[in-house]
Amino acid sequence: MNVVEAARQAARRALESTYEGVCAVTENREVTDERTGLSDQEEVTVCEGVPCRLSFEKQAAAGQTDTAASLTQGVKLFLAPETRIKPGSRVTVTQNGMTAEYAASGEPAVYSTHQEILLELFRGWA
Repeated sequence: MNVVEAARQAARRALESTYEGVCAVTENREVTDERTGLSDQEEVTVCEGVPCRLSFEKQAAAGQTDTAASLTQGVKLFLAPETRIKPGSRVTVTQNGMTAEYAASGEPAVYSTHQEILLELFRGWA
């Protein structure tokens, strides 16, 4: 093993030591009934028990509209680079005794040591 690969493995172990949560990933897939030939949407869990960590950005100041104030919060999921999470998937994360459902909002940023995925609260299937 060369020095660069050893450094990557050490960096990955360091990052993974910060993972305090686990996640499950659910996709909404089209399935066809073989008997009837009709298609329907079905929730399929593609992985579960995946070690991860949620990171929260500082909440921005409340934005005021004519009807109500709004708050925004950035949520980012860190996990191993091998786990594949498609945009739009539902990601259920349990961390620090709390469980929340999020939607993967885009393509992940994949690095040799980890990946980062921006999340938003899950509001239902599109």
